[in-house]
Amino acid sequence: MSSRAPRAPRSARPAVRPARSPDGTWETAAARPHAGLRPAVIGYRGFRLDFPGPRARLEAPIGAVTLMLGFEGTVRVTEATGGWVGVGERREAAGARPDGLRTIEFSSVLSGLTTAPVLGEHDGRVSGVEVLLTPWAAFTMFGTPLHEFSGWRVRPDDLGVLPSAAVAELSYELGGLTSWRARFGLLDVTLGRWLRSGPRPASGTVRAWYALAHSGGAVPVSRVAEHVGWSVRHLEGRFREQIGLSPKAAARVLRLQRARRLLCAGSSQVETAAACGYYDQAHLSGEFRAMTGCTPRAFFLARGVPVDAGGPPATDRLAGEATSLVLRPGPRPGSAPLSKTAGRP
Repeated sequence: MSSRAPRAPRSARPAVRPARSPDGTWETAAARPHAGLRPAVIGYRGFRLDFPGPRARLEAPIGAVTLMLGFEGTVRVTEATGGWVGVGERREAAGARPDGLRTIEFSSVLSGLTTAPVLGEHDGRVSGVEVLLTPWAAFTMFGTPLHEFSGWRVRPDDLGVLPSAAVAELSYELGGLTSWRARFGLLDVTLGRWLRSGPRPASGTVRAWYALAHSGGAVPVSRVAEHVGWSVRHLEGRFREQIGLSPKAAARVLRLQRARRLLCAGSSQVETAAACGYYDQAHLSGEFRAMTGCTPRAFFLARGVPVDAGGPPATDRLAGEATSLVLRPGPRPGSAPLSKTAGRP
């Protein structure tokens, strides 16, 4: 079954950034979806990287579900909890990669909400499009209780909800198009069809999600439940099904997302802790380490240092947010001998 459909109204021209260096070429493109898809679909980010060696990124949790549609190369994703991934100057001294970590290699993947960081790696040549979805929209689009893959990644065609190989076919068609504008237009049409055909989330779930999101995760769960007219237990059940995490866990993700944004804008850790509702700076630092894999200081120092003078920009998954950290080229993270100092602040 083809994913093509009648042509949608023309989308806005995407912002495309091509570049070339002695070490390779890259191109990024960003666009908002058609107005009829918003706010369910948050945005599109296209990428094309062609480098002679591997690249790695540390990805922090965000308040969105990500659908990555790859049409060249594959990406490996590994759990990055415990501080074993070296950041900045500590990368050479990072601890050995622990045994038993979950790893998946894919060309296209669906990533649910999570409270843990991951390491993404590729061999230097990869192309695709990332689609950011509100969690309740992902529930509608894929027709699957989101708790079934929250905290990890799945190959979307394995869910068996959409027509057979629908995501693989969409990825193939995207790769065959010659412009980002055409690719984003095809996404507008296809995602619109998938959204119209799926189960609708409860209106209370949507209202509760935005109550949490607009407060940066600071509003108490009991108040959210009261706002939508549900019991806390009923809210928790709906969130588990249609958001993927409990309201409390979702609030943790949204609160740390806001904290990263404030820290990136220049606020101190003390100011950020107070603004985001943490008990104190130590509470903020502990949550940051648990969900980002390093200290706030290490994360933002590394973001401020050019990783590769001839490499692509460190594009975050959400515009205006500090979601990602491109790691320095060098040995694969976790390949160095175990260090007793690795992961300390």
